[in-house]
Amino acid sequence: MTQATAPTRAATAVDMSHRQILEALSGLLLGMFVAILSSTVVSNALPRIITDLHGTQSAYTWVVTSTLLATTATTPIWGKLADLTSKKILVQLALVVFVLGSVLAGQAQSTGELIACRVVQGVGAGGLTALAQVIMATMIAPRERGRYSGYLGAVMAVGTIGGPLIGGVIVDTDWLGWRWCFYVGVPFAVLALIVLQKTLHLPVVKRKVTIDWWGATLITAAVSLLLVWITLAGDRYDWISWTSAVMVAGAVLLGALAVRVEQRAAEPMIPPRLFRNRTITLAVVASIAVGVGMFGASVFLGQYFQISRGESPTMAGLMTLPMIGGLLVASTVVGRIITSTGRWKRWLVTGSTLLTAGFALMGSMRADTPYWRLAIFMALIGLGLGMTMQNLVLAVQNTVGTHELGAASSVVAFFRSLGGAVGVSALGALLDHRVTGYLSDGLSRIGVPAPASGGGGALPDVHALPAPIRAVVESAYGHGAGDIFLAAAPFGLLALIAVVLIREVPLRRTNTEPVSDEVERESTVAAGNAAAVVRTGIRED
Repeated sequence: MTQATAPTRAATAVDMSHRQILEALSGLLLGMFVAILSSTVVSNALPRIITDLHGTQSAYTWVVTSTLLATTATTPIWGKLADLTSKKILVQLALVVFVLGSVLAGQAQSTGELIACRVVQGVGAGGLTALAQVIMATMIAPRERGRYSGYLGAVMAVGTIGGPLIGGVIVDTDWLGWRWCFYVGVPFAVLALIVLQKTLHLPVVKRKVTIDWWGATLITAAVSLLLVWITLAGDRYDWISWTSAVMVAGAVLLGALAVRVEQRAAEPMIPPRLFRNRTITLAVVASIAVGVGMFGASVFLGQYFQISRGESPTMAGLMTLPMIGGLLVASTVVGRIITSTGRWKRWLVTGSTLLTAGFALMGSMRADTPYWRLAIFMALIGLGLGMTMQNLVLAVQNTVGTHELGAASSVVAFFRSLGGAVGVSALGALLDHRVTGYLSDGLSRIGVPAPASGGGGALPDVHALPAPIRAVVESAYGHGAGDIFLAAAPFGLLALIAVVLIREVPLRRTNTEPVSDEVERESTVAAGNAAAVVRTGIRED
């Protein structure tokens, strides 16, 4: 390690006891619970919300995609700020933004307003997601981080379990209504603010703050244009058309400009030098694939259970428990095993294998598939996600110095959210296309003309349909849901290939311990440049 990096390492290393870490993590994990709750609490409520607001399948997709897009676009910004200023103030600011978005979403009167408010929620959730990983990495050495990552995984599982159930109960309770799905997280966020103020005390490296706004703008614009094209192609215009050509070319051009700007920026949002590190590059590829599967396929499970099987929102949440149980078990148990052994690659390989198998098996899903079979398939997906999500971040954090924890952690989170946003848009468009075809075929068989809007019209209330038409609708949505899981399976395979190629480096026992020689050679120049702008003088929050 060059001498230039020494001040940074000394500044960011934190020596805390197990009790102090748990106290500091309490508010942080509560904030993470709030972020997760904001996404999961609406999963089973969305069919009812979209129906009440007279939305379409595209609106259903964009209520989810808008949050993921905002999270994706802001994650690297939050991560970069974490390397430049107070992490404590940043995480509290993220909570405030989240509360504001939640209150506004609860007041929405149309799907357009709801989507806009979900963007604000996504900005706050992006901060909570990025900063939780960065703060944990600042406080805890890589070798011990697997143990505490298990706690984070458990909180994610509880939020994922509780969210759909809470959302289902709220929607099914007449005197509450679906708007309380957005209000329910506010008390938790306020409590997290108070706890963080009392328990989280981290050193701050004083640096000149330089935010790459041009890079952030170009990256957001490129991703947004790509998602709009994926969502509307095949509905508003053909996949092969002048409109598609212009939008794809525009997205590629904006992406190329973003790369150019990032290469020249003093403090780039996504530092290109990080991709010289083989572990980071492969972890990013795997994160994109995991994001596609995690968000893109799983987000439509609530819709499947409510439309294809006629279940209530509450029951739909209960029926996803096998997947969440697998996530809870894998994240907690594997986290402790990694801490005790220092080895992590075998779990990434196993998790990616289970994820691929789970998606492929869920591809056989239909409206009348026995639930016990779906439960096994969902459990495989949950186990795979539990073994891969946090451990990909852990592998990356183990290869960089403490001065780049924010940037490196946020890069993985960024591409995972990007994969999720693209996955929701692409698989949502695929579902719409498949349902349109299955509805047309099914209705023609019983002598009923297909609606002009096809699957892109308002989501049906199956309980209000005549029996013959209801059977066709349930079959169409069930078959379409199976198709999107089958389409997600290759992404699981891509994640498997990427993690197999990652070179395993045993986890460091302290934050001040040097990284491996290979990583050292890759980052020496970059680290020296970053350390050159560090000012002396450390203060406590």
